[in-house]
Amino acid sequence: MGILVSCQSVGKSYSSRPLFKDISLGIEDGQRIGLIGPNGSGKSTLLKILAGLVESDKGEVVKRRNSRIVYMGQQDVFDPEKTIIQIVNDAASEIKFAEHEREASIDSTLTKIVFPDLEAKAGSLSGGWKKRLSLACALVKQPELLFLDEPTNHLDLEGVLWLENFLQTCNFPFVLISHDRAFLENITNRIIELSVAYPQGFISINGNYSRFLQAREDQISAAQHLQQSLASKVRREIAWLQQGAKARQTKSRERIREAGKLIDQLADVKERNALSNAQIDIGFDASGRKTKELLTAKNISKSFSGHQLFSNLDLLLTSGSRLGLVGPNGSGKTTLLKLIVGQIEPDTGTIKKADNLKIVWFDQNREQLDLTKTLAKSLSPDSDSVVYRGQNFHISTWAKKFLFRTDQLHLTINFLSGGERARIQIANLMRQSADILILDEPTNDLDIPSLEVLEDSLVEFPGAIIIVSHDRMLLSSVAKKILALNGFGKAEYFADYEQFEELAEFNEIVPDKRKQNTSKSTSSKHTRLGLSTSEKRELEGIHKKIEEAENIVNQIDTEMENPDIAGNYTRLQELVEKRATAQKKVEVLYSRWEKLELLS
Repeated sequence: MGILVSCQSVGKSYSSRPLFKDISLGIEDGQRIGLIGPNGSGKSTLLKILAGLVESDKGEVVKRRNSRIVYMGQQDVFDPEKTIIQIVNDAASEIKFAEHEREASIDSTLTKIVFPDLEAKAGSLSGGWKKRLSLACALVKQPELLFLDEPTNHLDLEGVLWLENFLQTCNFPFVLISHDRAFLENITNRIIELSVAYPQGFISINGNYSRFLQAREDQISAAQHLQQSLASKVRREIAWLQQGAKARQTKSRERIREAGKLIDQLADVKERNALSNAQIDIGFDASGRKTKELLTAKNISKSFSGHQLFSNLDLLLTSGSRLGLVGPNGSGKTTLLKLIVGQIEPDTGTIKKADNLKIVWFDQNREQLDLTKTLAKSLSPDSDSVVYRGQNFHISTWAKKFLFRTDQLHLTINFLSGGERARIQIANLMRQSADILILDEPTNDLDIPSLEVLEDSLVEFPGAIIIVSHDRMLLSSVAKKILALNGFGKAEYFADYEQFEELAEFNEIVPDKRKQNTSKSTSSKHTRLGLSTSEKRELEGIHKKIEEAENIVNQIDTEMENPDIAGNYTRLQELVEKRATAQKKVEVLYSRWEKLELLS
């Protein structure tokens, strides 16, 4: 495999604060790289340096001659008055294509990414469709290497699944920044974690996210053993150094220098190990209410301008309830939350709450933060201390629990990153006792270590929780029940996220109404296909499933032919039954394959 782009000893600082230094790595053909790391580690900056959009302070970047590298940023910024087809044409014009090549690239891109209406103006598009338009603008340039910065951020679950499916079928390498662990698990074959906790400033592991976790754990364990070994050596050298002057004079000066190096090395390893173990300290405070039943909703319905979001919906929240709320943007998730907290009233039905019910809402838009306030005032408006679970914390100590530095306390919030703002809001929510905790897209802007601590905290919270999230691992870990809305009146409960994901028809959550008026494009070729996104994913993977199922049947046949088995009636009967079950699965898969082929 050839190297497409590499960097050697690259470093970058902002306002005298180093993001990273001496980073040396390469990106090769065929690689699908997930770039991860704590908030503030410089992931986006490194990606822009590799793409040639930002200059490094030191080091150099080398690109393969004439290679076409395309960068897709976090923000989807378009002229609101321009149409989709105009924007895609403009993007194609940025590359020196021959006219026929440009037209072919546009046609190919719009076949891969099907828009309902190519004449729709960018200002009318939802966040999900703007993200698809950004991807179309990148693809039309025919990238040989694609960089994507947080492509799943603020997408709903349907959008994330669509993007995941799309990237799985791409024939070019890419590097993407993401905190979505399930997304990384399913589409990457290499993970790079950028962090000052590592001697080289990063670690690189070939494999998907679960393989990376295993390798990182081994590396952290090795670093701990190294610290213990160095500590033992340093203790022996210090004991030697503390001997009398007469004894030291008989020793070599070289050993004295080596002892000093050992002490410095131990200090470096200790610091890195402390950084690798540093994590946000999250713990939500429950009210201690003894009442089991917190909220009951009966036959509630809600519509806007004649559009039915959901109807005849029942909802019961008790202490320990863990409800995951999923559905596409506009399906009514936020509306349902507003009904629960009492901001709006249902059209029909009743909502009954326990007396003095305490509901705390984590707002995905961070609207509860005043960007003109300092970090210190945002964490503690009235004093220089914080009371949490009956204990006083000085503001600097409290800030450190959420990985803020003391020198940040006097910064106004508008200078902080999205992840840092999310941590402020979590800190403030922790100080409020709650019976029901509502988390509306809590994973937006949080790094992976913070997500893992958030999961643990939610599992331990004794009250009720409602989570709106596209983070599948968070939903799988925390939610005991899933409520799926499709925005056209349908609402359905599932036992857990895995059951929801298995039911492809509802997982897409796109009824026929959404597929109307979708052929208003400049070419008859730009029409919506008969299969839903999830059905396309299923069809692409069903051949592998059939092959695996047939292999199981063949393995059972081979075992049954073994002479030792032929004389063991009990074992033979078990294998006969096992084969019948396996063969039935093969037949079901073939039947499903035929059905999907007919729909495509």
